[in-house]
Amino acid sequence: MKKTLLFSCLFTFVTILSIGSAKAQDFKDLDESPHDIVYFRTNKIAPPSIKVLYGRPMKKGRDLFEEVIPYGQIWRVGANEATEVVFYKDVLFGGTEVKAGTYVLYAIPNEKEWTLILSSKTDVWGTYEYDDKYDVARVQAKVSRAEFIEAFSIAFKEKGKHINMVLGWDTARVTAPIRFDI
Repeated sequence: MKKTLLFSCLFTFVTILSIGSAKAQDFKDLDESPHDIVYFRTNKIAPPSIKVLYGRPMKKGRDLFEEVIPYGQIWRVGANEATEVVFYKDVLFGGTEVKAGTYVLYAIPNEKEWTLILSSKTDVWGTYEYDDKYDVARVQAKVSRAEFIEAFSIAFKEKGKHINMVLGWDTARVTAPIRFDI
């Protein structure tokens, strides 16, 4: 009887382990809009001054400003989880002082100018939890045109005493100046 009970318990234990390990092997498919990280560093060996974590949607032949990003409405700047910007020191974002910390980047796109918004409410998906009472900064950013880019992208470009955070998708480029010397 003890041997039968021991064998039954051992069999049950092995069965549970095999089911658990089979489930552990079920990986989800790749995200259609993978996340990316871009850093700004003052030089190649310096710690980062800014980090941006964002989703990279693809254009896929769509008309971006009719099908994906409606003019005049809040947009999460990227795909999936809202884009997070980490400033490792105090900055001027546009002309607004922003303390070191983590923020969510939103935008209100229009044809010739976008409003870029930094929000202190983090760890959110899309724009579902956007509330302007958490706005830390709002910056008007001009739209320019350049070569076509299939995947939404964010980059930094040094410009004298400040840097520009550049958002690019399709042929649109939106630029926000950032300064560290405040």
